[in-house]
Amino acid sequence: MLLHHYRFTPDESLLDVAALRHELKAGDSSIEPLRHSLADIRERLDARFRNGADIRDLIFGRAWCIDQLLSLIWERIDWPTDNIALLAVGGYGRGELHPHSDIDLLILLEESDDTRWHEALSAFITLLWDIGLEIGHSVRTLDECEREARNDVTVITNLLETRTIAGPKRLRDRMQTLTSPHRMWSDVDFFEAKWQEQLARHERFNNSEHHLEPNIKSSPGGLRDIQTVSWIAKRHFGARAIEETVAQGFITDNELRIISQGRAFLWQIRYALHLLAGRAEDRLLFDQQRAIAELLGYRDTPERLAVEQFMRRYYRIVTALSELNDMLLQHFEEAILQQGQQQGTVQILNRRFEVIGGDIRIRHPAVFKRRPSALLEIFLLMAQHPGIEGVRAETIRAIRDHRHLIDDAFRRDLRHRSLFMELLRSGGNVPRQLGLMARYGVLGKYLPSFGRIIGLMQHDLFHVYTVDAHTLRLLSVIQQFRSTDGEEHYPLCAQLTHQLPRLEVLWIAGLLHDIGKGRGGDHSLIGAEEAQIFCEQHGLSRRDTHLVCWLIEHHLLMSTTAQKRDIADPDVIREFAATMHDELHLDYLYVLTVADINATNASLWNGWRAALLRQLHGETRRVLRRGLENPPDRGLWIEETRDEARALLLGMGSDPQAVESLWQTLGDDYFLYYSASEIAWHTQGILRAGDNVNPLVLISAPTDDMTEGGTKVFIHTRAVNNLFAATAAAMEQLGLSIHDARIATSSNEWTLNTFIILDEHGEPIRERGQLAAIHYHLVEELDDPDDYPRIVSRHTPRQLKHFRVPTRVTIEQDDTNARTMLEVIAADRPGLLARVGRIFMECGVSLTAAKIATLGERVEDVFFITDTEGQPLTDPAQQHQLHARLCEVLDAQAGVT
Repeated sequence: MLLHHYRFTPDESLLDVAALRHELKAGDSSIEPLRHSLADIRERLDARFRNGADIRDLIFGRAWCIDQLLSLIWERIDWPTDNIALLAVGGYGRGELHPHSDIDLLILLEESDDTRWHEALSAFITLLWDIGLEIGHSVRTLDECEREARNDVTVITNLLETRTIAGPKRLRDRMQTLTSPHRMWSDVDFFEAKWQEQLARHERFNNSEHHLEPNIKSSPGGLRDIQTVSWIAKRHFGARAIEETVAQGFITDNELRIISQGRAFLWQIRYALHLLAGRAEDRLLFDQQRAIAELLGYRDTPERLAVEQFMRRYYRIVTALSELNDMLLQHFEEAILQQGQQQGTVQILNRRFEVIGGDIRIRHPAVFKRRPSALLEIFLLMAQHPGIEGVRAETIRAIRDHRHLIDDAFRRDLRHRSLFMELLRSGGNVPRQLGLMARYGVLGKYLPSFGRIIGLMQHDLFHVYTVDAHTLRLLSVIQQFRSTDGEEHYPLCAQLTHQLPRLEVLWIAGLLHDIGKGRGGDHSLIGAEEAQIFCEQHGLSRRDTHLVCWLIEHHLLMSTTAQKRDIADPDVIREFAATMHDELHLDYLYVLTVADINATNASLWNGWRAALLRQLHGETRRVLRRGLENPPDRGLWIEETRDEARALLLGMGSDPQAVESLWQTLGDDYFLYYSASEIAWHTQGILRAGDNVNPLVLISAPTDDMTEGGTKVFIHTRAVNNLFAATAAAMEQLGLSIHDARIATSSNEWTLNTFIILDEHGEPIRERGQLAAIHYHLVEELDDPDDYPRIVSRHTPRQLKHFRVPTRVTIEQDDTNARTMLEVIAADRPGLLARVGRIFMECGVSLTAAKIATLGERVEDVFFITDTEGQPLTDPAQQHQLHARLCEVLDAQAGVT
């Protein structure tokens, strides 16, 4: 039986109506029998759900049971006359009820004076409350229904879905006559109101189906989208259900199947949410996603977690529903509301396509059947004609109906490959066309490897979009670089994007960069192999093919280097430059990296990451221009930095002798890792402080016109144990996050610690009052080493609590700089840096630098450390102690067992 031909059959095994009626008549009280009946209904339905029963039987079955109970209760009330009726409205009016959904009732009166009904109504409502029914009710006369429906689209919408449960049916019939389209809310007005209502609702969810914690009712593609289409169709056609509009040509049988199957799946999720939460719940939170996946029978596999399999199905289904919703509403407006209206001038593009009212459409229904290549041609035409605003609904439907023609033979056809490459080389808004191709199901058909990543997600807080959605966002970000807005917010990317010789290389690399995900193994290598095949099939030159594959293989390298390596180290820059080969590779990779970060998670891109990547790009470009065969001389680098800093200080009026005396206490590495301007800033501050015993705290914030960088905090005080831990704790108490730390100690045991800090939104702190408060707090907390604050214990956000990331510790030697590199990957928890600092003290470890990165629910922090003598950690016993202690403490804090 087709899913959308389903008809509910009353199920006496859920409720024996005759037996309950007999029990009610025989007993003195109605409350206990009715309560027991409700409990029995709930238990039976929940048991059937856990056993995999048809969700429609459960949803309609619950509503049928409540109908019977309400009818029995209504019979027991002594109503003065029969001019009153009990109606089900809303979801209950559609005959749908989930475990904890409100039972929406309308008590409809024929007379305007309801005085004589008060006692009976009170008894009826009170009994419903007493037995535990979660009802929402209103009491209205026919006149009130007419008046309120005229003024409120929500009321008229509710009245579209009513059923008479008890009382005379003539009252509902009269109400429908009074609120009919020829009296109020014409088709046009009702459609416009519901359309604007949907636009506002989608806006609250950023117009995206791909949320980490979606709302299955209100998010795009959710149950409300299905209901919106249904309401509009019911209002226009007078249908009782959307199934009846197939005969009217509003919806096809196949489209109805998509709606029915999607609704059934969302009902399963909603039932499970109510069951697990014990209340009405439509948010698919992390807390429930794993439990629901298990409840619905998903199981972990070596390739993918059960929750990821479940969510992939969710994203695929809501994407399909959202696409269908858009098409049906557009179709309703074009084919029904605008029928007979003047459409404007028709612009003929060729024998297959024309433009009318700014939208492209096919010139005859058999276009795609006769010439399947038109399935690609239409997107090329839109790229070549920027004035085309969209696609007509009947053409979208035709694309959907013929996309099955894209098979292996279609993909092997040189004409089709040429069309696709012509689109990529068109110079138009390529990402928009690729996005439309994906939305209409063409891109996944033409590139099966893209089809495999549709709906694919990773169950974490870092990757906030499915892989396909992230990919399309990345392409859109690159397109933004080419705009005026891009020139303002991404000046270097905008400059480079306009200079790159072949933009299609960037489109291909962006389209395929994550194509290898979900298959096990290194997705960058898998993606590079896929790209090799694609490029060879589509006729790219050997040079361009190599560049595309190289970009995909190394698409994570630049962000990893900037965020985890010490890019102040000339050797790190030279090593990175050797991988780049030349400036062209560097520029392509920089643009791809910035777009990738922006498209992964909106909270990732900030001024600090921008500054890191720009610095890495600039330093690498200098090395490449100088030539890899001419590595920088460290001694010369240090001497040039000293000379530049000295000149700055002399210009500020500093005493040259005092400057040299201070500098003699600092090692060479200090002048290697700090810029001349930073050294001048530190030196001037230290000399001005003189013999002040309090810690010297200097703060430098980016100016308002600086979009890149973070707020710098410099601390000069006596070197004592636990200073880093105390500083981290003090900053966390202020809600600040440390993103970079550089620790230096002078020969006379004074520290010169520099931190880059951002606020909780990832932005630098600029406001003077806040900067003053930070200064005061740090001086107060750090003035007495014996009274350093305890590690803070802030509330852990709900989402972080859900993730228990086992701590991973990697220890490697940085032989060039005579130090050890320690990487810690762990669950993000308040106070983590302070705890790490305490462990360093316990294990006899000194910190020289740190790179701090928070990626969703986890941190990936890199620390450059030595022993207390300033030597690398080479003792296996000390390494083991440090490794074990970090795992023990951080796992305990994260609840990992």
